[in-house]
Amino acid sequence: MVDSIPPDSIAPPSSVSSRDVAARAGTGPRTLVAAEGLAKYFPIRGGWLSRHTKFVRAVDGVSLRVRSGQTLGLVGESGCGKSTLGRLLLRLIEPTFGRIVYDGKDLMPLSQSALRPLRRRMQIIFQDPFSSLNPRMTVRQILGEPIEIHRLAKTRTETDRKIAELLEKVGLRAEAIHRYPHEFSGGQRQRIGIARALAVEPEFIVCDEPISALDVSIQAQIINLLMELQEQLGLSYLFISHDLSIVRHVSQRVAVMYLGRIVEQGPPDAVYEAPLHPYTHALLSAVPSIDPTKRKPRVLVEGDQPSAIDPPKGCAFHPRCPRAEKGTCDVEAPALVEVAPSRRVACWHPM
Repeated sequence: MVDSIPPDSIAPPSSVSSRDVAARAGTGPRTLVAAEGLAKYFPIRGGWLSRHTKFVRAVDGVSLRVRSGQTLGLVGESGCGKSTLGRLLLRLIEPTFGRIVYDGKDLMPLSQSALRPLRRRMQIIFQDPFSSLNPRMTVRQILGEPIEIHRLAKTRTETDRKIAELLEKVGLRAEAIHRYPHEFSGGQRQRIGIARALAVEPEFIVCDEPISALDVSIQAQIINLLMELQEQLGLSYLFISHDLSIVRHVSQRVAVMYLGRIVEQGPPDAVYEAPLHPYTHALLSAVPSIDPTKRKPRVLVEGDQPSAIDPPKGCAFHPRCPRAEKGTCDVEAPALVEVAPSRRVACWHPM
């Protein structure tokens, strides 16, 4: 709970459950990361004495699962809360409400010192390779720091050997160890960022739009690298992106996010071929295709995305939804429910 927010000023989302979220994983690969009713409300100071007058509901009652060795793709418009959700799962920022369970262990009661041993199992690859690397540190310092913090090498020679192996894994030469970030291209810097994430031998990595800042010619190389590393090391990814075609290519499951909430989940092929939520349908209609037979009629969504400070009552998408009905969609927010095997949607009138 965020201490600065008065407890009586906001209420937790209705989806918060006291049951063990890991026990609801179902069959198939084990659930590595689970969230239930996860929310993050950022307070806005204003008025006399700078009191908290409003809140930005960046993430508002999200429940999801990331299974071991698989990729969950997370898509949605800019500003819908994707990156905030990724950081919440790692507890890089503290949730306002909800639970996070990692490999059966509830992370919420843990202090920062108690959480530290788990840090090496959970890492992040940032969006911008130009700002995520310290320009005053060499590659050896960047990659050696996490190794030394978690005491994964006993000597400097062993640390250097591990760094050389990391550089080789991500497609860089060992001679790069003494160079600075400004001496590399954007794609090479992102490879260093990936190597930094791998330095502590993690199981789960949040990939926060890892290719959006790169040239198109380099994006495929980074995607292929991430998929190869997943196969070699058995990694689990939360892959955040606004590029729907990339998400379909890399993911075993897809979650669609709108204004801080998950509105649809399912296998990529099922979601892309037969979307259930009107927002998902509109997103997919905007994806270009070079095959004229596979082009879908363009669905125009009127209006702008509502403010996360003052979200609409009921379904957040209803002011822009062509299927919205008064008295239902504008009254109560629909829960994310299973409507078909492995398909979940939060909509009163699914397609």
